[in-house]
Amino acid sequence: MDLFGVLNLDELSHGLANLPMFPYFDMAHYVVSVMSLREQPGALEVSRRSPFACWFSSMLFCFGGAVLSGIMMAEPPVAPLSNSTNVLLASLVWYLVFYCPQDLVYCCAALLPLRLVLSGMKEVTRTWKVLGGVTQAHGKYKDSLLVMIAIGWAKGAGGGLMSNFEQLVRGIWKPETNELLKMSYPTKITLVGSVLFALQHTQYLPLQKQHLMLIYTVFTVVNKSRMMLTGSSASPFAAIESAVYKTLFTGYSPYSALTAEIKKASIDNGTTTRTTSAAATKESSENGAAGKPSSACRAEEDGGSLKAKDESEKAETNSCKKTN
Repeated sequence: MDLFGVLNLDELSHGLANLPMFPYFDMAHYVVSVMSLREQPGALEVSRRSPFACWFSSMLFCFGGAVLSGIMMAEPPVAPLSNSTNVLLASLVWYLVFYCPQDLVYCCAALLPLRLVLSGMKEVTRTWKVLGGVTQAHGKYKDSLLVMIAIGWAKGAGGGLMSNFEQLVRGIWKPETNELLKMSYPTKITLVGSVLFALQHTQYLPLQKQHLMLIYTVFTVVNKSRMMLTGSSASPFAAIESAVYKTLFTGYSPYSALTAEIKKASIDNGTTTRTTSAAATKESSENGAAGKPSSACRAEEDGGSLKAKDESEKAETNSCKKTN
């Protein structure tokens, strides 16, 4: 791409493409992932009650993408755990974040400057995970764009997509938190990256791989840093999502007329009821103000007079009997 040559970014893009992830970037990914688990509601209680469940949840946070993509590619889901070096490193990070004396590791990593660096390094690993998933799928399904997108998405955002299963490990069941129902920012940005890298692999996107890696990495790192500094959780794609949704998914429904009629009938019924009750209240208030008894009071008085008449007739009958 001529623009990269003019800006002298070719060397930078090649250096980024050849950058090793182990151990520093992988460690940053493990630290941020385990800290995210610790900040989940009830995670600390689980870590004290069942350390094994807490450790297993941490491994799902750290290696969830590799596990999910392996399942989708019909590979052993335990294959990511075969790398004992990475598992030991992730386990060490888990222990220090949850059980370090005085919470020194967590408190230090939670400082904003250090957390910014760690989060930026984690976003760099996201690029490699998405690209690795797309490349893996391309090796078996060269002409299937959908499969490449799905595997790249699963490998880059597997921890979020498997959140319901991870919650079950900690004894929590919240199906309403499913990422497919309400996607978080990491899931969305991973899906965008997976689409871009899949298009690049199939030659639909005329861009070199290292250049796309640089563009995508810079965008994710800058946007993540902006969100952390401003404390905002708004997605940068919110305007596009809203426009697409209103254009494609809010069309005329065949049930809208029936729904409108039912709603109108209920409104009319409620209005009639309110009108009747208001009229009765008004009549009683006017009668009270004019000194006239209401219909209920008149009925009560008529009943009382009939009762008094019956009692007087009974008294006259008894007196006649006594006289006789």
